[in-house]
Amino acid sequence: MNKRDGYMKNKLKMEQLNKYIIYFMMYAILGWLYEVFLEVVVYQWGFSNRGVLYGPYTPIYGVGATSFLLCFGGIMKKKTPSWFKFIKPIIIFAGCMILATTIELAASYILEFVIGSWPWQTYEDYAINFQGRIALSTSIRFGLGGMFFLYVLQPIFEKITSNMPQSKLNLCANIILAVLFIDSILTIII
Repeated sequence: MNKRDGYMKNKLKMEQLNKYIIYFMMYAILGWLYEVFLEVVVYQWGFSNRGVLYGPYTPIYGVGATSFLLCFGGIMKKKTPSWFKFIKPIIIFAGCMILATTIELAASYILEFVIGSWPWQTYEDYAINFQGRIALSTSIRFGLGGMFFLYVLQPIFEKITSNMPQSKLNLCANIILAVLFIDSILTIII
């Protein structure tokens, strides 16, 4: 591999990383909007910031959706035999459900260690739950949400980012990282 090929390969990796940072934030914002919608419209509890940070985003949704992309994006794009087309959504649903539940369980322990609690302690009210940290009904919603992310939203997000020049991708990714860093520091300090 010559120097130019190495440069191009690194440039493509950086472009992909920037896209994933942007996807992370898009899903984190959508997750926050979803949580607020549930709280205000569905349960009518009134408004509160549903994230653990100050901004209008819920990082766990960004982590979950980005993990779905990394784990199942290749399976989704891979050409498969016709008989497998019916099984693939079931595998992706189950994979998203298991992966998101694992992430949520780990996040509950991390948040409890860092800030003393986790935002979804209401899971104790669900019939099938583990220590109020994870619950079967929410795990099923994670599987459905993962399929919605991968089959509906991700193609739209890919179209948006594919039309962005490298300079805009870099700028957006750097702003997102700076905002998340500052918000995380403020959350820990305050």
